[in-house]
Amino acid sequence: MSETALHHKTSSVRPCALSVNLNKVALLRNARDLDLPSVTHAARLCLKAGAHGLTIHPRPDARHIRDQDVEHLSALLKAWPDREFNIEGNPFHNLMGLVERFRPHQATLVPDGMAQSTSDHGWQLPHDVEALRPKVEQLKAWGVRVSLFMDPIPEMMVHCKALGVERIELYTERFARAYALDADQPNNARLAQAIAPYIETAKAAQALGLGVNAGHDLNALNLKYFLSHVPQVKEVSIGHAFIADALELGYERAVHVYLDQMPKGQVA
Repeated sequence: MSETALHHKTSSVRPCALSVNLNKVALLRNARDLDLPSVTHAARLCLKAGAHGLTIHPRPDARHIRDQDVEHLSALLKAWPDREFNIEGNPFHNLMGLVERFRPHQATLVPDGMAQSTSDHGWQLPHDVEALRPKVEQLKAWGVRVSLFMDPIPEMMVHCKALGVERIELYTERFARAYALDADQPNNARLAQAIAPYIETAKAAQALGLGVNAGHDLNALNLKYFLSHVPQVKEVSIGHAFIADALELGYERAVHVYLDQMPKGQVA
């Protein structure tokens, strides 16, 4: 059995996919005029360790991921046909051209501003619906699955469905902050209150036939709790915390640590 097939066999039993966000590797690389650390090499090590996919979020100022990185990662993934490529970004900035050129498996639409250091809110629906509609239609015409970055607001899911997207990605920073406050008391009522909107939004999305992804400030400490409570999450995209852990553990061990936090059974 090939190495790729072996990893596919061992990872396919897991109900939720781990997509490693490589932005922070590129940010460190860009501090010097050297290809060190290599984004492509980091990606290869993560895939070999069992990561189910790769995520990048190129921004117009190329402060981390550059167009050449997108090209190299797209080429790399051709050798890993069972893994997925997710490109995040604002469809009104530089996302559409990259998706048209490289045709990733998924495009995650994020309403970040030009100067934002990181994403900090989801789309406001129905306000953004008409602006997003032609972008979504074009992405689908290219054969790319579309996911919308969304706050945990159940009432917005009907508008996501009306747009024709296949998935939503829950913005999880508020949960992560609550978990950090109550990490030593994981059954704390405040934490239960914090996770409740995510559970409700996931159920609302799934009732409409939408798949649910999640990401932003998920880490090796809070991931198991999140996935054990929010039903049927298809994919988590983790970058900042993962790369911080990889600095101490190495990429391979970091992947294993995160996979170990992902429940093998589905949440009802």
